Amino acid sequence: MPEPGVWPPAPIRTDRLVLRESEARDRAAFIELFASPDVGTYIGGPKPRDELERTTAEVPGRRPGLFVVDLGGALIGMITLDPHDTDAAKTELGYLFLPEAWGHGYASEACTAALDWFAGANPGDKVALCTQTANAPSMRLATKLGFTEVKRFEAYGAEQWLGVWSQQNARQP
Repeated sequence: MPEPGVWPPAPIRTDRLVLRESEARDRAAFIELFASPDVGTYIGGPKPRDELERTTAEVPGRRPGLFVVDLGGALIGMITLDPHDTDAAKTELGYLFLPEAWGHGYASEACTAALDWFAGANPGDKVALCTQTANAPSMRLATKLGFTEVKRFEAYGAEQWLGVWSQQNARQP
């Protein structure tokens, strides 16, 4: 990740989306995202809505490495680029999207834009992605983005997949 002093970058625009820093108007969508049983399937389950209402900050998710994925002025998901200090990579890509945003190519478009930004800010650095092998859509997205498998392992009661991305093996969506 770049130094915290350079965060956030200017909003990143794609054909349909804007990747930006979170704002107060995103709070309800953040709660919906983390309370969704569908979203929680492969990340340990949904969080209780009443707990989220009490604990979610007025401006949720405002931190280095977190992009809100905005479609038409509304949050449809989020992308994270967080420290991941292993031999494979120093940064890990994460993403969550509201179920109504699934199946439209938004995750691929947004992740490609975030990885392109990352590559420009951190030339030569690799990015890791970890997902459950049972999460078929996430596995397809990892392949589409150009992640290559490093290993599989058991964690959280399920088989996990770890892949690595670099500018050399990036694929265009």
